[in-house]
Amino acid sequence: MTRKRAFMLFGIGMAVLLIVGFVVGAIGSRMFGLDGPFLSQPEIHLPPQPVFPATARDTALGYGHTEEKAGGHGESASKAESSGEGHGKEEEHHGEPMGLMQFAVTNTLLSAWLASILMLVLFIRAGRNPKMVPGRLQAIVEVMFEAVLNFATAVLGPEMGRRAFPVVATIFFFVLFNAWLAIFLIPIYQAIGFGIAGDGGFALKAHLLRPAGTDINMPLALALVSFVFVEYWGFRAHNFGYLKKFFAFGEVLRGRPSGLITMFVGFLELLSELVRIVSFTFRLFGNMTAGEILVVMITFLVPFVATQFVFGLELLVGLVQSVIFAGLTLVFLSVAVSHEEH
Repeated sequence: MTRKRAFMLFGIGMAVLLIVGFVVGAIGSRMFGLDGPFLSQPEIHLPPQPVFPATARDTALGYGHTEEKAGGHGESASKAESSGEGHGKEEEHHGEPMGLMQFAVTNTLLSAWLASILMLVLFIRAGRNPKMVPGRLQAIVEVMFEAVLNFATAVLGPEMGRRAFPVVATIFFFVLFNAWLAIFLIPIYQAIGFGIAGDGGFALKAHLLRPAGTDINMPLALALVSFVFVEYWGFRAHNFGYLKKFFAFGEVLRGRPSGLITMFVGFLELLSELVRIVSFTFRLFGNMTAGEILVVMITFLVPFVATQFVFGLELLVGLVQSVIFAGLTLVFLSVAVSHEEH
């Protein structure tokens, strides 16, 4: 009876929060004529933002040039101040992109480091003292690793599956941990950052943490790792005969006209091999970025409970994307090592 009452109170509390969230959100505040939404309108920044060092962060956000501009245009600034034209308007800051040789720790890089540290801590702790009768943490990690290993052996066979397992498992868990970490820590991701304090309060301009999958550099790096991994095993399985798959000039050199078709097919094979990098990159980047924008906008429109439904959807999307990335790597690897010249 007590449990039933607790569930009833929990349901009533969630319903009340849902109604309150709708009223104070952007949609409800407009419908009911309130002063404004509970949360300020979010700003979506596609490029990653530097967080350390402070000089790189200020330059990227446009705060490092305020004094320089004020010094260079002192006369016009004084005129604007005396005439009162500058009052009532917020000061605008225009950021600049980082230089090609400039290095800084971005919020997406910091998030990737955090996910990597959590992965290492979890797996090392689970495997430090393995037992015949595993505990809860060891059992969960063993189930996760066994699932990926069975997936790899089902596609490649027992021997090749075990060889490819370390790289494929690393790709799978890295994508999964980055996606799920962003969901579980979304309040921290959106609440902690850097900005400026003004008359209207503190304006957050750069988040300390941001999901690594929303930075196109991370999906591109994983795509390059997958590409190099597949081509390495292709060369290892067939030596330089692997290149005949792409550069089929043998029949043309022997004077056979039908060799033009074979050469064209080889060109298409080479093109499809390179296009995989682009497809891998933008598939993961697009899904992770769209999910991040969806969560942020739902939180702005209807805060509190309504966002939890989106969290459940994003948990599924993160799992699906990690399976797709690892699965396609296995499929392309299977094609590369089993290629035969016809």
